[in-house]
Amino acid sequence: MAASIKDVAARAGVSVKTVSNVVNGYQFVAAGTREKVQRALDELGYRPNLSARRLRGGRTGLIALAVPEIRVPYFAELAAQFVQLAKEYGWTVLIDETQGALDNEREVVEGIKSHLIDGLIVSPLALTAKHIEARRDRTPLVLLGERLTHAPVDHVSIDNVAGAQAAVAHLADLGRTRIAAIGSQPHISGGTAALRLKGYRQALRRARLAYDPALVMPVTRFHRADGARAMQALLDLEQPPDAVFCFNDLMALGAIRTLLARGCRVPQDVAVIGFDDIEEGQFSTPTLSTVAPDKEQIARLALRLVHQRIGARDDAQPQEETADFRLVVRESTAPAG
Repeated sequence: MAASIKDVAARAGVSVKTVSNVVNGYQFVAAGTREKVQRALDELGYRPNLSARRLRGGRTGLIALAVPEIRVPYFAELAAQFVQLAKEYGWTVLIDETQGALDNEREVVEGIKSHLIDGLIVSPLALTAKHIEARRDRTPLVLLGERLTHAPVDHVSIDNVAGAQAAVAHLADLGRTRIAAIGSQPHISGGTAALRLKGYRQALRRARLAYDPALVMPVTRFHRADGARAMQALLDLEQPPDAVFCFNDLMALGAIRTLLARGCRVPQDVAVIGFDDIEEGQFSTPTLSTVAPDKEQIARLALRLVHQRIGARDDAQPQEETADFRLVVRESTAPAG
């Protein structure tokens, strides 16, 4: 017979109400009590009755996370943070993939599956503020990534301009003077690429280095193959770069592969830095310097916003949160000696 909430309360030596508070993720339970209850829950294998919970309180204990590509390491690592941290609220995370396609993103935010979830976190590529404004579903929504101007919704981002500035300033401080950029997307007016390009250009100005459009390589996607192809084009220039800022780590890894295949030494001939701090960069040859967004903080902030939004008034003002980042220097830019 399945364990009941009364069984858990008896095992933990607490009230049924306390067990309910822990199961529902209420934050005012003392840490020691929460640990004792969680141990009893685990020992008895207690599983909440989601159907009954929804009938009583309109909650399922499920939230959804929608990302463009699960196979991209940054999103996989970010999703893992959400799954782990959501347990603090007693939530289970459902993960969906949109491929960055507008139809898929609209289907997610317009509540096709909203009866299954208590909250929704989306990292969009194609949505605009107009799509959010037209949304009729009332499921609490938090957006990740670039701010959709005037979109009436909670949002968590990182400062992509400042992160790009830090990466390029690092290269300039090494004495590099022809610093290329891989990852521009001129067909997209907003988004990550535009902000990182802005930071790249600002850092060049601060370092008193000339901006050369020939050193800025456009890409379709932020994948390894895109970085490898862009690096080929840069090496074919009459004056190749002596450093490269890639707008994400996957492209940086592709660029390094091309450099090594073409007989270039990294970082002696060409220094390379990426963005995202995916685990793969710690084990590449050479290891990859990068800008590291605080993925744990991103997940924690977004989950807190969802929690606050559940049960809040619909006209509560949207909140804007910015997560931290840090510069991580590894072998791909490490100064000689």
